[in-house]
Amino acid sequence: MRFSGAVLAGGHSRRFGRDKARFRWLGRPLLLWVLESLAEAGERFVLAPRPYPEAGVPVLPDLKPGFGPLSGLHAALAYARSEVVAVAACDLPNLTPAYWRFLLRELGSAPALAVRDPLGRPEPLAALYTRRLLPLVERQLAAGRGRMAEVLELAGARYLGWEEVAGRFGPRVLWNLNRPEDL
Repeated sequence: MRFSGAVLAGGHSRRFGRDKARFRWLGRPLLLWVLESLAEAGERFVLAPRPYPEAGVPVLPDLKPGFGPLSGLHAALAYARSEVVAVAACDLPNLTPAYWRFLLRELGSAPALAVRDPLGRPEPLAALYTRRLLPLVERQLAAGRGRMAEVLELAGARYLGWEEVAGRFGPRVLWNLNRPEDL
């Protein structure tokens, strides 16, 4: 299945204390780990307010900034050429092409697909979205409602359980780096 891959790198990295996307982990910037996981996408791009020439892919701005990751999702859906868009945060270095292949196989006709973490919460920043969600995301932005988990719920997203995903890809597949001590 053809899909687009979008990496969100628009945050301020306040908790981390410096630009997470450029932070070197195991010899490479976090951003490059995530982009590599999306290597099978028909197109890849980064959504960020600053340049990342090291990415080697287009770096595009949010179209409606100010709503955090939901602004990034909006831009990803608007810019993507494929119907299905894999959306990943720049601080998830353990994602792999196999992870995205698995999600693509499981998507079916759902408008979105996300994994629930060990506490049962959806992980919206390592998920698949279809472009048909763009009007819903625009309504949420217009209403000042910026929670991505709410978009998943309103869309009627499909969810995969943590045990199934961790069993296939290991318990650190959705490990993200919010603070230096997360290392």
